Amino acid sequence: MIDPTTLIQERLTQNRWGLLGGQGCVLGLDVGSYGLRAALVDLNNHVFYSAHREPEAETPQELVGGAIELGRALMAEHGIANAHLVRVGAGFGGPVDVRHGIVLLSPRIPGWERYPLREALEDAFGASCVVDNDANLIALAEATFGVGRETQHLVYIHLSTGVGAGLVLDGRLYHGATTTAGEIGHAVVGPIDPLRPGKAPGTLEQHVSIKGLLNRAAELGLHTTLLSDIFGERHEARQVVSEAIDLLAVRIAQIVALLDPQMVVIGGVVARNGGDPFINAIADRMQIYVGGMVERQTRLVGAILGADSVAIGAVALALESMRD
Repeated sequence: MIDPTTLIQERLTQNRWGLLGGQGCVLGLDVGSYGLRAALVDLNNHVFYSAHREPEAETPQELVGGAIELGRALMAEHGIANAHLVRVGAGFGGPVDVRHGIVLLSPRIPGWERYPLREALEDAFGASCVVDNDANLIALAEATFGVGRETQHLVYIHLSTGVGAGLVLDGRLYHGATTTAGEIGHAVVGPIDPLRPGKAPGTLEQHVSIKGLLNRAAELGLHTTLLSDIFGERHEARQVVSEAIDLLAVRIAQIVALLDPQMVVIGGVVARNGGDPFINAIADRMQIYVGGMVERQTRLVGAILGADSVAIGAVALALESMRD
């Protein structure tokens, strides 16, 4: 991954975000159980700062409290008071009601049901706050500051403990009628077997998430808890990866046919472990399934903004909200 600082600072000099876009600071927070991250941009001087802290606990109150402390510490380190903060953005790894700023639930940790994340952050920082899920924010980060910064139509596919997508259409995040657009991981990936009518086909997440890949490897005789083994040289591993490539290529080809994006970006820990060979193989297979449906080829590339991408996307979301 490249250092995103230069990319972000260059973009800050090129754009203005509404009446507040040339003054003050914007803070982005990644409220993640795998690590708390903060990103801060100074709109006056066009500079970017970031910080990271491992969470000490996993309850909602403790995670949010840790994110607030991290944000405050980053601001204090660079001499920025709350009075200079014009907007806060935040990302969470689960379904979010973006209209009301509420976390609907966490796939991994109990207690997040209908948690008022926006309210908690607005009370802490005294600035307006916007929130969204992690896949949406990575999509916006890559479209605003990253590999897709020259595009208006971008789809991001996130492959990690879960599988999801974020859609940037006409330069804006697309949420759909119920703000749940992009939840492709929960879609089934095959027809019901008439010989097994009581068994539903698996979802994309059940096949190509970390757990799904490890489970499939175990079925083939490769018992491991390491994702690096899945991308190793054993024939069982090669079969797991080939199957995942095919499943993803078909789904992405369908997305390309439906939405006609300029770019599809793949990220997450699965993509990072697979690297360029994995992403390039998906791109090649996708072209077979797209066929002659579109006149030009949609680029399929890897994400470039790295571990801070959710926090960077939260900054991008906060900046976009200043235009509205």
